[in-house]
Amino acid sequence: MARGRPSEPRGTRGEITKRLRTAKGRGLSSVRWLSRQIKDPYVVAANRDGLRSRAAYKLIELDDRFHFLKPGIRVLDLGAAPGGWSLVAADRVKAASGTGRVVAVDLLEIEPIPDVDILLLDFMAEDAPERMKTALDGLADVVLSDMAAPATGHAPTDHLRIMGLLEVAHDFAVSVLAPGGSFVGKVLRGGTERELLVSLKRNFTEVRHVKPPASRKDSAEIYVVALGFRGAAAKS
Repeated sequence: MARGRPSEPRGTRGEITKRLRTAKGRGLSSVRWLSRQIKDPYVVAANRDGLRSRAAYKLIELDDRFHFLKPGIRVLDLGAAPGGWSLVAADRVKAASGTGRVVAVDLLEIEPIPDVDILLLDFMAEDAPERMKTALDGLADVVLSDMAAPATGHAPTDHLRIMGLLEVAHDFAVSVLAPGGSFVGKVLRGGTERELLVSLKRNFTEVRHVKPPASRKDSAEIYVVALGFRGAAAKS
């Protein structure tokens, strides 16, 4: 586990501008990406607000709508690197006061985040649930998953891969969530597969598919927000 001060935001607007000006030799797709970044208001805002990525605003917008991050609760962030969602969660659950708690989990190294416990761990490992419950000092009230498999460019394959991650994250969430808890995970346009959707509706009282404003319009990603975990009796 790790605690500490956050690093300086990466990829500031000035740095992106410099890279764009020195783009000679870069591929066309790279230049287009750099150009889009410098024009993106969420990238600018992330640098201004000291957030680790524009993705942090997706969680902010989802929570502003559904209010699942409450002061004093326990949050588990799966596949947390680089830590943008954990940073937002720690602020909203008041982790700095010692009442709320956030545990960030990833196989990748995460630079220290104030008031966040970091576990370098495969959440699918056999001992993972118990290790996370120990870090949380109990069951989770919210499980977050912004995980995405590397894109292949083949839409059907990418959909299957990200749905596989969501299914694993959901199965893990119901093993560590407290009754009344929430699960938030990334999916691709078209929503959850029928079998998983049935399972979500069995385990939670409310299931919604949402595309937050911070999610780029040309992106196929949306999010499933499942609220009101029914508890052990509903686990599938």
